[in-house]
Amino acid sequence: MFSTKNSNQRMKQLALLITLILIITSCKNKTKSEPDEWIHLFDGTTTEGWRAYNGESLPAQWVIEDGALTFDTEKKLESEKEGGKDIIYSKEEFDNFELYLEWKLPAGGNSGVFYHLKEGFDSPPEISPEYQLLDDLGWEEINKATLQEWQKTAADYAMYVPDNNVKITKAAGEWNTTRIIFTDALVEHWLNGKKVLSFVPWSDDWNERKNKGKWKDYPNYGTSKTGFIGLQDHDSPLWFKNIKIKKL
Repeated sequence: MFSTKNSNQRMKQLALLITLILIITSCKNKTKSEPDEWIHLFDGTTTEGWRAYNGESLPAQWVIEDGALTFDTEKKLESEKEGGKDIIYSKEEFDNFELYLEWKLPAGGNSGVFYHLKEGFDSPPEISPEYQLLDDLGWEEINKATLQEWQKTAADYAMYVPDNNVKITKAAGEWNTTRIIFTDALVEHWLNGKKVLSFVPWSDDWNERKNKGKWKDYPNYGTSKTGFIGLQDHDSPLWFKNIKIKKL
């Protein structure tokens, strides 16, 4: 005789089995996507992996202060700038990536984030693109000079300028967020949650800008398709935190 009760139990057991299979499959797929997870370059506790550009150790001015990677120096005017204590994360080179970091500068502060950076050159800008970091609101008055748009925060320095219609500019001393997304097909610069520029690397437009602008006498600029992440010393106190990268 057919039992409705037994049939219902079997249906419940089958439904439970299907649910378990779906959960296991989902977990396996998540494991396969692990290469997309964030790699922490600086987590607030250690400077492991960081050292001077073209050097063997971390310059003494780069220290951890209140959980931030800090460049501890006195602010100098642009005319007094010496620099030379740029640093790189030396554990690994990256090609396609999404980089995230938080940063702040003092009044008149100046710095930058390098990527696809190679060593062996006199300075990083000779080879590496730079996401510009600057106190847009105070730099000109403090230094008695006028900035070009390609020199301001979030610019692809001396190449592409950010869209001021969406760009959120914060005062000196406030924390900012930056994202750089790089692929062979498209590069995006983000500032404080807004995409402020994008461009196609090594395109005709890119090459035209390079050959006519600041980098026309630097044949190696932007030619590397993989390299280190770097932070620039521009004789300004600096604070960075939550530096992490995701391979794409």
